[in-house]
Amino acid sequence: MKTAAWGFVSAHAERFGIKRICRVLEVSRSGYYRWTAGAETRAARQADEDVLVAEIREIHAEHRGNYGALRVHAELRGFGHTVNRKRVARLMRKNGIVGRHLRKKKRTTIADRLAPPVADLVQRDFAADALDEKWCGDITYVQVGAAWLYLVCVLDIRSRRVLGYSMAPHMRADLVIDALQAAVATRGGDVTGVIFQWLTYYNARRRHSALGYLSPMEFEQQHHKTERLQPAA
Repeated sequence: MKTAAWGFVSAHAERFGIKRICRVLEVSRSGYYRWTAGAETRAARQADEDVLVAEIREIHAEHRGNYGALRVHAELRGFGHTVNRKRVARLMRKNGIVGRHLRKKKRTTIADRLAPPVADLVQRDFAADALDEKWCGDITYVQVGAAWLYLVCVLDIRSRRVLGYSMAPHMRADLVIDALQAAVATRGGDVTGVIFQWLTYYNARRRHSALGYLSPMEFEQQHHKTERLQPAA
Protein backbone atom coordinates (compact mmCIF):
# COMPACT_ATOMS: atom_id res chain seq x y z
CA MET A 1 0.00 0.00 0.00
CA LYS A 2 2.81 2.41 0.87
CA THR A 3 4.42 1.92 -2.54
CA ALA A 4 1.14 2.84 -4.24
CA ALA A 5 0.85 5.90 -2.01
CA TRP A 6 4.37 7.05 -2.84
CA GLY A 7 3.63 6.62 -6.52
CA PHE A 8 0.50 8.73 -6.18
CA VAL A 9 2.42 11.46 -4.36
CA SER A 10 5.10 11.47 -7.06
CA ALA A 11 2.53 11.67 -9.87
CA HIS A 12 0.63 14.64 -8.34
CA ALA A 13 3.32 16.45 -6.37
CA GLU A 14 3.76 19.26 -8.87
CA ARG A 15 0.04 20.08 -8.91
CA PHE A 16 -0.91 19.71 -5.24
CA GLY A 17 2.37 19.76 -3.36
CA ILE A 18 4.02 16.93 -1.42
CA LYS A 19 3.07 18.23 2.02
CA ARG A 20 -0.65 18.50 1.23
CA ILE A 21 -0.91 15.07 -0.44
CA CYS A 22 0.97 13.34 2.39
CA ARG A 23 -1.36 14.96 4.93
CA VAL A 24 -4.49 13.84 3.05
CA LEU A 25 -3.15 10.30 2.59
CA GLU A 26 -1.88 10.24 6.19
CA VAL A 27 1.62 9.21 5.20
CA SER A 28 4.94 10.74 6.23
CA ARG A 29 6.94 13.04 3.99
CA SER A 30 10.17 11.46 5.26
CA GLY A 31 8.94 8.06 4.08
CA TYR A 32 8.21 9.52 0.66
CA TYR A 33 11.67 11.05 0.41
CA ARG A 34 13.27 7.73 1.36
CA TRP A 35 11.22 6.07 -1.36
CA THR A 36 12.30 8.59 -4.02
CA ALA A 37 15.94 8.21 -2.93
CA GLY A 38 15.74 4.48 -3.68
CA ALA A 39 13.99 4.92 -7.03
CA GLU A 40 17.28 5.06 -8.95
CA THR A 41 18.51 1.88 -7.28
CA ARG A 42 15.23 0.09 -8.08
CA ALA A 43 15.39 1.24 -11.70
CA ALA A 44 18.97 -0.04 -12.03
CA ARG A 45 17.97 -3.37 -10.46
CA GLN A 46 15.04 -3.71 -12.85
CA ALA A 47 17.28 -2.92 -15.82
CA ASP A 48 19.73 -5.64 -14.74
CA GLU A 49 16.85 -8.07 -14.35
CA ASP A 50 15.53 -7.25 -17.83
CA VAL A 51 18.97 -7.96 -19.32
CA LEU A 52 19.20 -11.26 -17.44
CA VAL A 53 15.72 -12.34 -18.56
CA ALA A 54 16.69 -11.56 -22.16
CA GLU A 55 19.78 -13.79 -21.81
CA ILE A 56 17.68 -16.55 -20.25
CA ARG A 57 15.25 -16.37 -23.16
CA GLU A 58 18.13 -16.55 -25.63
CA ILE A 59 19.59 -19.64 -23.94
CA HIS A 60 16.15 -21.24 -23.71
CA ALA A 61 15.51 -20.62 -27.41
CA GLU A 62 19.00 -21.78 -28.45
CA HIS A 63 18.38 -25.12 -26.75
CA ARG A 64 14.92 -25.41 -28.31
CA GLY A 65 13.03 -25.04 -25.05
CA ASN A 66 14.64 -28.12 -23.49
CA TYR A 67 16.57 -26.41 -20.69
CA GLY A 68 15.07 -25.89 -17.25
CA ALA A 69 16.43 -23.63 -14.49
CA LEU A 70 19.39 -25.87 -13.55
CA ARG A 71 20.83 -26.07 -17.05
CA VAL A 72 20.07 -22.42 -17.84
CA HIS A 73 21.92 -21.49 -14.65
CA ALA A 74 24.87 -23.69 -15.66
CA GLU A 75 24.92 -22.07 -19.09
CA LEU A 76 24.95 -18.59 -17.55
CA ARG A 77 27.83 -19.59 -15.27
CA GLY A 78 29.64 -20.91 -18.32
CA PHE A 79 29.33 -17.43 -19.81
CA GLY A 80 30.90 -15.90 -16.70
CA HIS A 81 27.78 -14.84 -14.79
CA THR A 82 27.67 -15.24 -10.99
CA VAL A 83 23.87 -15.20 -10.78
CA ASN A 84 22.17 -17.24 -8.06
CA ARG A 85 20.40 -20.42 -9.18
CA LYS A 86 17.24 -19.58 -7.20
CA ARG A 87 17.08 -16.19 -8.90
CA VAL A 88 17.22 -17.86 -12.32
CA ALA A 89 14.40 -20.22 -11.31
CA ARG A 90 12.32 -17.31 -9.96
CA LEU A 91 12.75 -15.24 -13.12
CA MET A 92 11.87 -18.20 -15.33
CA ARG A 93 8.67 -18.82 -13.35
CA LYS A 94 7.81 -15.11 -13.38
CA ASN A 95 8.25 -14.86 -17.14
CA GLY A 96 6.70 -18.20 -18.07
CA ILE A 97 9.95 -19.75 -19.33
CA VAL A 98 9.60 -23.51 -18.81
CA GLY A 99 11.92 -26.37 -19.77
CA ARG A 100 10.50 -29.24 -21.76
CA HIS A 101 9.63 -32.37 -19.80
CA LEU A 102 10.27 -35.83 -21.20
CA ARG A 103 7.18 -37.68 -22.34
CA LYS A 104 6.49 -41.27 -21.43
CA LYS A 105 8.59 -43.51 -23.66
CA LYS A 106 7.15 -46.14 -25.92
CA ARG A 107 8.55 -49.66 -25.84
CA THR A 108 11.20 -50.11 -28.51
CA THR A 109 12.99 -53.26 -27.32
CA ILE A 110 11.43 -56.73 -27.05
CA ALA A 111 13.60 -59.44 -25.52
CA ASP A 112 14.05 -62.73 -27.39
CA ARG A 113 13.28 -65.36 -24.75
CA LEU A 114 14.77 -68.14 -26.92
CA ALA A 115 18.13 -66.42 -27.42
CA PRO A 116 21.06 -67.66 -25.26
CA PRO A 117 21.84 -65.33 -22.32
CA VAL A 118 24.65 -62.82 -22.69
CA ALA A 119 27.00 -62.06 -19.80
CA ASP A 120 26.14 -58.81 -18.02
CA LEU A 121 29.54 -57.13 -17.70
CA VAL A 122 28.11 -53.86 -16.42
CA GLN A 123 25.97 -55.28 -13.57
CA ARG A 124 23.82 -52.12 -13.50
CA ASP A 125 26.89 -50.07 -12.60
CA PHE A 126 26.53 -47.15 -15.01
CA ALA A 127 29.64 -45.35 -13.86
CA ALA A 128 33.17 -45.35 -15.21
CA ASP A 129 36.51 -44.00 -14.00
CA ALA A 130 38.06 -43.55 -17.43
CA LEU A 131 37.13 -42.87 -21.04
CA ASP A 132 36.46 -45.98 -23.15
CA GLU A 133 36.06 -48.11 -20.04
CA LYS A 134 32.36 -48.62 -20.67
CA TRP A 135 30.10 -47.81 -23.58
CA CYS A 136 26.34 -48.02 -23.57
CA GLY A 137 23.69 -47.70 -26.24
CA ASP A 138 20.01 -47.12 -26.65
CA ILE A 139 17.36 -47.26 -29.34
CA THR A 140 14.73 -44.58 -29.70
CA TYR A 141 12.55 -43.28 -32.49
CA VAL A 142 12.38 -39.82 -34.05
CA GLN A 143 10.04 -38.24 -36.56
CA VAL A 144 11.71 -37.20 -39.82
CA GLY A 145 9.22 -35.43 -42.03
CA ALA A 146 6.15 -37.63 -42.26
CA ALA A 147 8.05 -40.84 -41.37
CA TRP A 148 9.30 -42.38 -38.13
CA LEU A 149 12.87 -43.70 -37.99
CA TYR A 150 14.73 -45.70 -35.34
CA LEU A 151 17.88 -44.11 -33.93
CA VAL A 152 20.67 -46.02 -32.17
CA CYS A 153 23.27 -44.07 -30.21
CA VAL A 154 26.47 -45.39 -28.60
CA LEU A 155 27.77 -43.31 -25.68
CA ASP A 156 30.91 -43.29 -23.58
CA ILE A 157 29.59 -43.67 -20.03
CA ARG A 158 32.36 -41.56 -18.52
CA SER A 159 31.85 -38.49 -20.71
CA ARG A 160 28.29 -39.10 -22.00
CA ARG A 161 29.65 -38.31 -25.46
CA VAL A 162 27.83 -39.82 -28.44
CA LEU A 163 30.54 -41.82 -30.22
CA GLY A 164 28.44 -43.37 -32.95
CA TYR A 165 24.89 -43.52 -34.22
CA SER A 166 22.78 -45.20 -36.86
CA MET A 167 19.31 -44.46 -38.21
CA ALA A 168 16.94 -46.68 -40.20
CA PRO A 169 13.21 -47.46 -40.59
CA HIS A 170 13.75 -50.86 -38.88
CA MET A 171 15.29 -52.36 -35.72
CA ARG A 172 17.34 -55.17 -37.26
CA ALA A 173 20.80 -56.12 -35.99
CA ASP A 174 22.68 -54.14 -38.61
CA LEU A 175 21.16 -50.94 -37.21
CA VAL A 176 23.09 -51.51 -33.97
CA ILE A 177 26.20 -52.83 -35.74
CA ASP A 178 26.43 -49.69 -37.86
CA ALA A 179 26.29 -47.52 -34.74
CA LEU A 180 29.02 -49.55 -33.03
CA GLN A 181 31.25 -49.37 -36.09
CA ALA A 182 30.78 -45.61 -36.16
CA ALA A 183 31.77 -45.40 -32.49
CA VAL A 184 34.91 -47.46 -33.11
CA ALA A 185 35.83 -45.18 -35.98
CA THR A 186 35.34 -42.15 -33.72
CA ARG A 187 37.87 -43.44 -31.24
CA GLY A 188 40.44 -44.86 -33.62
CA GLY A 189 39.55 -44.26 -37.24
CA ASP A 190 39.80 -41.34 -39.64
CA VAL A 191 36.65 -39.26 -39.12
CA THR A 192 35.86 -36.83 -41.92
CA GLY A 193 32.91 -34.52 -42.46
CA VAL A 194 30.36 -33.29 -39.93
CA ILE A 195 27.73 -35.56 -38.07
CA PHE A 196 23.53 -35.27 -37.67
CA GLN A 197 22.67 -31.76 -36.12
CA TRP A 198 21.19 -33.03 -32.84
CA LEU A 199 24.25 -35.15 -32.08
CA THR A 200 26.58 -32.23 -32.71
CA TYR A 201 24.49 -30.19 -30.27
CA TYR A 202 24.42 -33.07 -27.78
CA ASN A 203 28.20 -33.47 -27.77
CA ALA A 204 29.23 -29.83 -27.83
CA ARG A 205 26.42 -27.93 -26.10
CA ARG A 206 24.10 -30.21 -24.08
CA ARG A 207 24.89 -29.88 -20.35
CA HIS A 208 24.57 -32.99 -18.15
CA SER A 209 23.90 -33.04 -14.42
CA ALA A 210 26.09 -36.15 -14.08
CA LEU A 211 29.03 -34.15 -15.49
CA GLY A 212 28.64 -31.14 -13.23
CA TYR A 213 26.58 -29.45 -15.97
CA LEU A 214 29.40 -29.61 -18.51
CA SER A 215 28.83 -30.76 -22.07
CA PRO A 216 30.43 -34.10 -23.06
CA MET A 217 33.09 -32.34 -25.14
CA GLU A 218 33.91 -29.93 -22.29
CA PHE A 219 34.15 -32.84 -19.88
CA GLU A 220 36.55 -34.78 -22.11
CA GLN A 221 38.69 -31.68 -22.64
CA GLN A 222 38.97 -31.18 -18.88
CA HIS A 223 39.63 -34.89 -18.41
CA HIS A 224 42.55 -34.87 -20.85
CA LYS A 225 43.89 -31.63 -19.36
CA THR A 226 43.83 -33.15 -15.86
CA GLU A 227 45.64 -36.28 -17.08
CA ARG A 228 48.40 -34.16 -18.62
CA LEU A 229 48.84 -32.17 -15.39
CA GLN A 230 49.11 -35.25 -13.18
CA PRO A 231 52.75 -36.12 -12.33
CA ALA A 232 54.07 -39.48 -13.42
CA ALA A 233 54.15 -42.13 -10.66
